[in-house]
Amino acid sequence: MARLAKQATEVAQETHERMPTPVHPRTRNALLRVEAATVRFGGRPVLDAVGLDVAEHEIVCVLGPSGSGKSTLLRAVAGLQSLDAGHVLLAGRDQAGVPAHKRGVGLMFQDHQLFPQRDVGGNVAFGLRMHGASKAQQAVRVEELLELVGLPGARARAVAALSGGEQQRVALARALAPRPRLLMLDEPLGQLDRSLRERLVVELRQLFGELGTTVLAVTHDQGEAFALADRVVVMREGRIAQSGTPLEVWQHPGDEFVARFLGFDNVVAATVRDRIADTPWGRLPVPEGTPQGPGTLLVRPAGVRLVAPADGLRCTVAARTFRGTHVAVQLLPEGAPRIEAACALREAPAPGDEVGVVFEAAEIVVLGEPPAP
Repeated sequence: MARLAKQATEVAQETHERMPTPVHPRTRNALLRVEAATVRFGGRPVLDAVGLDVAEHEIVCVLGPSGSGKSTLLRAVAGLQSLDAGHVLLAGRDQAGVPAHKRGVGLMFQDHQLFPQRDVGGNVAFGLRMHGASKAQQAVRVEELLELVGLPGARARAVAALSGGEQQRVALARALAPRPRLLMLDEPLGQLDRSLRERLVVELRQLFGELGTTVLAVTHDQGEAFALADRVVVMREGRIAQSGTPLEVWQHPGDEFVARFLGFDNVVAATVRDRIADTPWGRLPVPEGTPQGPGTLLVRPAGVRLVAPADGLRCTVAARTFRGTHVAVQLLPEGAPRIEAACALREAPAPGDEVGVVFEAAEIVVLGEPPAP
């Protein structure tokens, strides 16, 4: 995952009182600013005073489990969901009362929502017609976009005859056709098989970079978000739990929820003294500069090394799962929480085996703490 993460400048999240001027001075560097956005369903906040900035040309992916509010946030920005409180500003201008079709944003949904009665060209040209483009302008733009998304010559094809990946490309071309100032994606690759998703997400990243497109996307797939985004925003119960570059979020999860959402399960309470942490798994080494005192410790599976039973914490192998690049081994120490280790296939012990475990300091981090300088 770390190799997919790209460093980018994180735009600071701030909340400020709305100013009466048409353009807010503090939003000039943010194409999109969401201020204290609140949406309630049946009295329950689905969005709870969310604040978020997206800079021009930035790709931001919002992650979170079902019900975390990520899709509601997208719909609120698009004008498809009214706010109960707060503001959405595009290029510094409040969008209150501005209908979705006048916000200048592009939308692409999980199910693509292509028009079955129209051919590929008719689908791509839909937004152009709505914006009053001439037929000649539509023809030129459609050909340009189909070439761009890898479907040259597909203009007259029926959408029903397209594969899932081809339909995704047509939906993307349609969303890009009017040259939106902000492109919003709602689980854009969710209906595709994994191998196709992995290929297309790389293509999307390259395409958005070439076009300089500003993107706000929501997904529940961590790999997809980390491969696509300049910045990742993790949501929980209507609020932002953490925001940062993919590398920052991956290396230093903000809390136990974020760590477990990213797939890390080796999380325990600990007390750090000097370079040693007292944990249910014994005394673990920690990197120099680790904050002292009580906290919550994460040990990445790559930092769990298997040794002979007499040379480390004695564990029983409970299960092992092939993960493609490695094997995830579930270990049960006596009287302590389960541990996950990552090891090569040829080195993976069998269920029921007895092994020892030692921990590598470089893969241990106190949750919520920034990296040491």
